Amino acid sequence: MRLSSYTDYTLRTLMFLARRGGSAATIQDIADLHGLSRHHLGKVVMDLARGGLVRTLRGRGGGITLGVAPGAINIGAVVRRTETGFDMAACFGATGQVCAHQGCCGLKGALEAATAAYLARLDALTLADLVPGRGPAMAAVPMTGPKPSPIPGLVISDEAASLFALP
Repeated sequence: MRLSSYTDYTLRTLMFLARRGGSAATIQDIADLHGLSRHHLGKVVMDLARGGLVRTLRGRGGGITLGVAPGAINIGAVVRRTETGFDMAACFGATGQVCAHQGCCGLKGALEAATAAYLARLDALTLADLVPGRGPAMAAVPMTGPKPSPIPGLVISDEAASLFALP
């Protein structure tokens, strides 16, 4: 299962804000760190604000902060809110597509169970679980952008790069 870019940006934004420990950030701060489009992040932030997960304040000294505590933000709920569907095969949807194996297929049930397990795992997580080192002390630790990868298109986190000693 692959998350959409929109969901990825949403989760990255929430994690960034949680790590800042209440100090305001700007869309530009988040965009610069992750190498993302400021325009797309603006849409993400507006959606998060409408949902009450972030607060926005315009003007000098303004910015974006979490609207609720990280422990109150359920990752499964965020993913369900930002993903458009979890149909893993054409026979899942309401398209009326008929499968030649309908009535004797075990794939649909297996994929439904896999999707349920995936969502159940996300339901067991909060934003606090994803960002254990957060708060004012952690906000002072510089955040760095993605590391270059020897495989084009693959982004390696700082932690993964240190585990595999990539240059």
